[in-house]
Amino acid sequence: MFYLSTRNEKIRKTPAEAMLQGIAKDGGLYMPESFEALKFPMDKLASMSAKEISAKVLELFFGDDSMFPECADKSEAFNALVERAYGSKFAEGDDYAPLSEVDGAYVMELYHGPTCAFKDVALQILPHLIVEAKRSTKLEDEIVILTATSGDTGGAALSGFSDIDGIKIIVFYPKNGTSTVQERQMVSCEGKNTCVCAVVGNFDDAQSGVKKIFAELALPEGVQLSSANSINIGRLAPQVAYYFKTYNNLLNMNKIKMGDKVNFIVPTGNFGDILAGLFAKKMGLPVGKLVCASNENKVLTEFFESGVYNKNRAFHVTKSPSMDILISSNLERLLYIVCGAEKCASYMKDLNTKGEYKITDEELAKIRELIDAGYADDKDSYETIKSVYEKDAYLMDTHTAVAWNVYEKWLADSKNDDTCVVL
Repeated sequence: MFYLSTRNEKIRKTPAEAMLQGIAKDGGLYMPESFEALKFPMDKLASMSAKEISAKVLELFFGDDSMFPECADKSEAFNALVERAYGSKFAEGDDYAPLSEVDGAYVMELYHGPTCAFKDVALQILPHLIVEAKRSTKLEDEIVILTATSGDTGGAALSGFSDIDGIKIIVFYPKNGTSTVQERQMVSCEGKNTCVCAVVGNFDDAQSGVKKIFAELALPEGVQLSSANSINIGRLAPQVAYYFKTYNNLLNMNKIKMGDKVNFIVPTGNFGDILAGLFAKKMGLPVGKLVCASNENKVLTEFFESGVYNKNRAFHVTKSPSMDILISSNLERLLYIVCGAEKCASYMKDLNTKGEYKITDEELAKIRELIDAGYADDKDSYETIKSVYEKDAYLMDTHTAVAWNVYEKWLADSKNDDTCVVL
C-alpha cells in the first residue's frame, strides 16, 4: 500500500518513505490510499492483549515490503518491535491505556507513560519505527526530527528519541506557553542527540515555523528532516491502537457485546488524537460518535458548527495548554477524506493566504455524521474537576475535565444511550 499527499495524490510513498519524510514536499500530510487494506480482524480482538493489538495495527499500516523486508512473518516482527518500545515503561505494565469506570461512563487513561503525557503511547514507539524504516530502505542520511509542541509532545518525544543512533531531535516550544513541569522535562533531557528551543510566540508560531523549514530550508548533504508531531503518519498510527484496545476492555468487562457502538469524547488541539479514532472507525471498529472537545480556543467547535475555519482570532492562554492551538493540522486529513485532494489543497491555500476557509454545506453534513463538537473554558473545567472528585473521588487534570464537561453537555443534548469513553 502507498501513502498519498492530502494535496496531490500523484505524490505516492511507501510506508517507510512516508514515515521518514514526515510531511509531503507540497506541504500535504500522508494518508493511506485505501482503508480497505487496513481492516482490523475484529473476530480476534477480544482475545488479544494490549501489545498484540498495537502490533496488529502497526502491521496493517506499515507491514508492506518496505518494512522488515527480510521477515517472512511480519506479525512476529511487529510484536517484537512493540515489546522493544514499550517493555515495562508504563506504570500499569502491559496495559498502556487502562480504563476506569466513572459515573456511568469510562475514562481511557493515557497518562501512565514515562512523561505522563498521552503522547507517550505513540512516542515511545515512533523512534523504533523510524529506525526500522531507515534500516529497511538502506537510508544512510542522518535523520533530524523537528517538532513543535504545546507541552505534551516535547517531553514525550525527547524521552523516546533520546540517544537513538542516527537520529537527532530538535523541539520548539512556546516560551511561557507550557506548564512548568513540561518545560523542565524538556530542558533537563540528557540525551546527547537532543536540542530544545523556546519560541517567542504561541504553539501555532512554532508549528508554522517548523512547516516552513520543511518547505523551504536547503539541507546539507547527508541530512533528512522528519517530524514527531502527529502530522507524521508514524506518530498517528500507534494512537489508533488504543481505540481498539479500549473496545477490547469493554468486551472483556462484559460492558458491551461485539458490534455495539461506543462513543469517544476527545480533548482536542491539533486534531490528531480524535483523527486516530476516525481511522479506527474506518478500519472496522464500531465507533458511534466522535465528540471533539475544545477549550476556550474553540476554532474547531465553531468549524463543526458553521463550516468556516477561521484562525484570525484572539489566542487564549488557558490552564489546558496542550489544547491552546488555532491551526489544527490534522483537520487537513479529515478534509481529504470528505472532499478529496484538489479541494483540500484549495482550502489549505485559503487558510495560508486569507487565514480562513469555508467548506460546502454538503461537506459539512458529511463531517457532522462523524463528529460532534463542544467546548469548555477554564471555569467550566475547574468546576468539573471539583464536582467529579466530590461525587466519585476521581481526580481529573484540566484537559480531561474539558472533555468530561463537553461530554456531560453533549449527553444531555443528544440523549445518546451508547457506551461513552472520555480520553
